[in-house]
Amino acid sequence: MIPFSVLDLAPIVEGGTAAQSFRRTLDLAQHAETWGYRRFWLAEHHSLLGVASAATAVLIGHVANGTKTLRVGAGGIMLPNHAPLVIAEQFGTLESLYPGRIDLGVGRAPGTDPTTSRALRRNLATDPDDFPNDVAELMAYFRPAQPGQAVRAVPGEGLNVPIWILGSSLFGAQLAAAMGLPYAFASHFAPAQMMQAIELYRSLFRPSEQLDKPYVMLGFNVFGADEEGQAHYLATSMQQAFVNLRTGRSGPLPPPVKGYLESLPAPARAMLDDVLSCSAIGTPEQVQAQLRAFIDRTGADELIVTSQIFDHRERLRSFEIAAEARESL
Repeated sequence: MIPFSVLDLAPIVEGGTAAQSFRRTLDLAQHAETWGYRRFWLAEHHSLLGVASAATAVLIGHVANGTKTLRVGAGGIMLPNHAPLVIAEQFGTLESLYPGRIDLGVGRAPGTDPTTSRALRRNLATDPDDFPNDVAELMAYFRPAQPGQAVRAVPGEGLNVPIWILGSSLFGAQLAAAMGLPYAFASHFAPAQMMQAIELYRSLFRPSEQLDKPYVMLGFNVFGADEEGQAHYLATSMQQAFVNLRTGRSGPLPPPVKGYLESLPAPARAMLDDVLSCSAIGTPEQVQAQLRAFIDRTGADELIVTSQIFDHRERLRSFEIAAEARESL
């Protein structure tokens, strides 16, 4: 069976708090572990009122401490925001605390707006085109120290922390292929170049010490419920969040709204149809059919499922439905 994993943003819902979101994130991870999910990844974003996973490494430690077998990691760390040495030390610490359970996905996007990027970095002299060099430097810190090496990651050196390249364009696909690393594509919100990126990655892949053949993980939204109408209703929270983000009105994850999609002007509906095209919405049977069609179309080696649902119990049920669908695939 194809592995399924979880991507979580530790969503802050309207009327909720970051502390509440962290409790729910851990509860979701513990359920995901019992349902057979392989990984639980958290994403780095900044200055977004609906996302609480800004201090990603800290939250990874919280989740890893509350689970037993689940791999926990970053999906991803936005490397231009950080010195590679700092990330090597953070994830070396996590791997030392939770050996064999930590993943490190890295991306070259800022995960925020330019003003917040400046606040994070103090200036914008960091060039996103330096990303390949930053990845190489990061990987070097995890290797055994060389004689005379002046800068060392302690903890970090000599530890096996799998590194993934994250992307939503052809750049990440080419880099992951050239470095022989697993590739995670953000098809759950930026699917436009998905098929081209998969083909490019697989055709250009060069084996490495970490990986002997290409490995693709794809993001996928699931809004599952026991009744079809309820599933579409639950999906409106995510739909509102995307429209609000694209129109400069981002905030906490809003509650669902009946008839929301039908109330939108045609351009907004077309935008949602595009960015959320890699999604399954419906009953358990419908979710299973949509998952099967997506896997057959893409040949994904693994799916990482996300489900931005306002009500925590409904969110748990959606992830449970996805896990049940996987067992039937």
